[in-house]
Amino acid sequence: MRIVTNLMLAAGLAIASLSVASGVNASVPQPELAPAPQAELAPAPGAEAEATESAADAAPAFEYAAPTEGIGMPSGGMGIQPQVSEVGEQARWFHDALLMPIITIISLFVLALLLWIVVRFNRRANPTASKTTHNTTLEVIWTLVPVLILVFIAVPSIGLLQAQYNLPEGETITVKITGNQWNWTYEYPDHGDILLVSNMLEEEGEQGEGARFRTDADGPRLLAADERMVIPAGVNIRFLVTASDVLHSFAVPAFWTKIDAVPGRLNEGWTRVDREGVYFGQCSELCGARHGYMPIAVEVVSPENFERWVLSQGGSMPGSADAAEEENTDAADDAAETAAASTAAAAS
Repeated sequence: MRIVTNLMLAAGLAIASLSVASGVNASVPQPELAPAPQAELAPAPGAEAEATESAADAAPAFEYAAPTEGIGMPSGGMGIQPQVSEVGEQARWFHDALLMPIITIISLFVLALLLWIVVRFNRRANPTASKTTHNTTLEVIWTLVPVLILVFIAVPSIGLLQAQYNLPEGETITVKITGNQWNWTYEYPDHGDILLVSNMLEEEGEQGEGARFRTDADGPRLLAADERMVIPAGVNIRFLVTASDVLHSFAVPAFWTKIDAVPGRLNEGWTRVDREGVYFGQCSELCGARHGYMPIAVEVVSPENFERWVLSQGGSMPGSADAAEEENTDAADDAAETAAASTAAAAS
């Protein structure tokens, strides 16, 4: 009986001690446990490559076109290259339909006069030479007729000059061109300040290790460039041309474009090309030892492809969100500079 009583007392004491311990633990604030660090999971094999490929697919793709044989390049024939601009077509008509017939008629007329004089007025046929010193009719004719011919030529010639320098209304893109010894730089101030440095592509086996050599897809020998000027079709292109060292000349025959590049001076010209393709030119001003190695390559693309090219070069189209943000940043910088200048002036 005593053993049972002891057991019951021991059990009661144990239960009482447990309840007290639980109450104490509940009253003491428990420290917060930091979450166990999670191990970073390594990317699955090929996941990084797939991400890169997906990013490349999302980026706008642009591919340079191969030139067309005989278009925009020397073809080995006679005459002017096929023109792809409105001004060029006007100039070609002026040359082929007006100047050449007039020059041909005058040349044949003068040749006929010379032959007639040789036959009619030689010593054998005319032993007694004429002593006529004045002939008013002849003098009026050979003075008045050349003047009328020059006036007839001057009217369309002045119109052609005006067309070359009067930029028409419509969408316009500006390209700044700088001639250097001996390459070209092209800047696009309307598209995020894109800057291209264009050098001639060398032939395989020539000096310049590590350089990309020319292929048929790049263009003819001595005319292919590692960077092409890219412009959209059907849009006015304003050329601002200057030079950094000596005289150069930006010339693309298929556009009927030839603008002198003068250090310290900004010359202006324009073109609008409706036919897509690749067109070549060269520096047309003797500028030094490598004057013959300053090619010009211009690729005309659709407006959609031009936008892809601009984005692929890290630029932005006018009116886009990036362009607006850049304009806002420039305006904020200008405002900050103005405020700083005002503060400095007030302090002084």
